[in-house]
Amino acid sequence: MLFEGYTADERLALPDEQLRALALTDEPVVFRIGSSEVLGQFTVSGDTLILELAQIDDGGEGVLAALASRYARQQGLGFVEWRVHALHCARPNLRLRRMMELKGLTVHTVPGVGECLWRRVAAGPA
Repeated sequence: MLFEGYTADERLALPDEQLRALALTDEPVVFRIGSSEVLGQFTVSGDTLILELAQIDDGGEGVLAALASRYARQQGLGFVEWRVHALHCARPNLRLRRMMELKGLTVHTVPGVGECLWRRVAAGPA
């Protein structure tokens, strides 16, 4: 999936059915957003948008975080849950781990998922 060339507003303007079909499949997808290339899996469970990230290359400008928060608010969801599996990689990205910890993610064991950097944040008002 390629998100290059689209503004955040254009991405969020996609019809919900199309966005769900492209990204909210609860299946792994690889995509480029901002300057990041991401391997992740995204789904909605109850009132929570879950972003499960296996690999993040480059980036750091926060495009995915901003997009996730805006999408959750637009859909009336209460929370965004981050699950970053950067703990046990063959070649761990220590810079990424430090950045995630600075953003408040902590090592947590998620039932059925395992150990990851984790944080659940309120999506905020629509």
